[in-house]
Amino acid sequence: MSKEDWGRSWKPWLRGTAYGFPFGALPAGGAELPTFLSYATEKKLAKHPEEFGKGAIEGVAGPEAANNASAAGTLVPLLTLGLPTTATAAIILVAIQSFGIQPGPQLLTNEPELVWGLLASLVIANLLLLVINLPMAPLWAKVLQIPRPYLYAGILFFATLGAYTVNFQAFDVALLLVFGALGLAMRRFGVPVLPLIVGVILGPKLEQQLTEALAISQGDASTLWGEPVAVVVYVVMTLLMVGIVLSALRRQRAATRGTTEESEELVSR
Repeated sequence: MSKEDWGRSWKPWLRGTAYGFPFGALPAGGAELPTFLSYATEKKLAKHPEEFGKGAIEGVAGPEAANNASAAGTLVPLLTLGLPTTATAAIILVAIQSFGIQPGPQLLTNEPELVWGLLASLVIANLLLLVINLPMAPLWAKVLQIPRPYLYAGILFFATLGAYTVNFQAFDVALLLVFGALGLAMRRFGVPVLPLIVGVILGPKLEQQLTEALAISQGDASTLWGEPVAVVVYVVMTLLMVGIVLSALRRQRAATRGTTEESEELVSR
């Protein structure tokens, strides 16, 4: 990076970080929204917005900083609530639970070495990325020249090898193929994968907590909505679901109206 590149990058880095961490720390956060917000902000504040889409360094530095900051922010709901908001966080949660450690509000008190070790690993990882990626960026860019079928074949080979070496059973490979086909179908029809991962991880906990709640109330189901906080949560969930359905119907209606208008215009011609 030249001196000019550094001068044009440090402000987008700070703004991207300010976007990324709060969104990553939200229980329903992610990297997509702060990344796009950072890109739109940098394009609006840029002295030469016409360079965006043609390699403007602000359009890379800001969104990438937002992405990195949101990745660090995902540790907040992961460690304090045991709620993974990304696929990577879900893998970390499973790894932590495999050692008999349950994330929650008391994790910092009960397992300070784990918490501070994770935070220190982020600092070390970013320093290593800086040292490794700056001189090797041209090499990583050449990976994009590899044809996609070759990349897919390599990824599938190593994924299959990893699944088989867990228990050395063909059933694990079949399970990999089934879930791979499911993921492909979800990607094909635009169904997000993350809610499925969160559901698989939190589903057993939900069943356990529901059983305990019903046991405490001696089978009285009204205890599930007897508290004002529960009522507020149910109302918010209902409003969100209704809003999503109405938004989808509105988009579908707009698309249908646009198609109809185009057809009428063609007929009139």
